[in-house]
Amino acid sequence: MRTAVITLAAGRHSHLRLQQDGLARGTRVPDQYVIVSMDDPAIGPLTAGSEPEADVLTVPLAEGRLPLAAARNAGAERALEGGADLLVFLDVDCVPGPALVAGYARAAQDGALLCGTVAYLPPPPPGGYDLEELAALAPPHPARPAPAEGEILRGGDPRLFWSLSFALTARTWRRVGGFCEAYTGYGGEDTDFAALAARRGVDLWWVGGAPAYHQHHPTHEPPVQHLDDILRNGALHQRRWGTWPMAGWLRAFQELGLVVYDPGADTWRKR
Repeated sequence: MRTAVITLAAGRHSHLRLQQDGLARGTRVPDQYVIVSMDDPAIGPLTAGSEPEADVLTVPLAEGRLPLAAARNAGAERALEGGADLLVFLDVDCVPGPALVAGYARAAQDGALLCGTVAYLPPPPPGGYDLEELAALAPPHPARPAPAEGEILRGGDPRLFWSLSFALTARTWRRVGGFCEAYTGYGGEDTDFAALAARRGVDLWWVGGAPAYHQHHPTHEPPVQHLDDILRNGALHQRRWGTWPMAGWLRAFQELGLVVYDPGADTWRKR
């Protein structure tokens, strides 16, 4: 099975380099490493000369916003052109565990959307993260299932899908049809993708033995810097599926007095 790892990047250069190093040390190195630069010309020179060799393509911003859905679709298309049988999507902040690619390849099956565990790392020490010690730094995120090594939990709730680390066969990707490119900026496109996969009969599997480690970076809780994106993409999801995603964040914004909810219209808007 020919495997491709696909990641999107705009900034986060040190995170991307550590991801590339992690892939190089894996028990199974991907046959393709596709990096989609979202209008970041530094990505190509940054990754050149390192292993695994990166195939870098560039997509433009969408009215100044990151085109996450379109970029994933472009990365998948490049991987399919290269003959990939298995597509592994990895967030730029995520370092693969040594067995991530092999674990996904072992579990891969047509008709399944595979999600490995993700652990959120604490801030790195002065010398940076030691790739040999990542597993000891943090457990898998408690909000998602964490099956044991070699275990697969089938019949997962699509609402728990996240795009930090996931994989599916080329045939399954074509069956789902990719991400809806009407989503731009932060949030919602992954929830939409999981709903589309479920509608088309694709089962969500939680896979043990394919760990990823999310590198620490400063953030806001809730993510007030993405408020406009969350409202816009949330409204799009509501029109497509009849429900609002990211409900926890919307309620947190409401508690901060940033948004109001109109139950009659089932609409969130800025205060």
